[in-house]
Amino acid sequence: MLVTFTCKTHNDVTMFGDNAQSLIKMMEYTTDIPGAIVAEDVESALANLEKNLVIAAAEQRAVQEQQQAIENDDENEKEPEISISVRAVPLIELLKAAMLAKSYVMWQ
Repeated sequence: MLVTFTCKTHNDVTMFGDNAQSLIKMMEYTTDIPGAIVAEDVESALANLEKNLVIAAAEQRAVQEQQQAIENDDENEKEPEISISVRAVPLIELLKAAMLAKSYVMWQ
């Protein structure tokens, strides 16, 4: 499933459903699809997202350090996992644009 975030002043942002739902939860909204944030609440949604991304990044670093300690074997090289913080960048930009334009944000 793909989820597309939209607002009046920014290009649409499309991402896979599981990543989108994680980010929606971090904004402290229900993961119902479709959904929306009214213009007055975009700033608090952005603040919640950024706060929760810091927490998630710290947790992910701890998990990766544990895995590296266990799997300190060069033969089992794995591709690095893309963090939720990196995946959130386009959505953060969309939220900032919506906040500046006093616009709503929708996802479907």
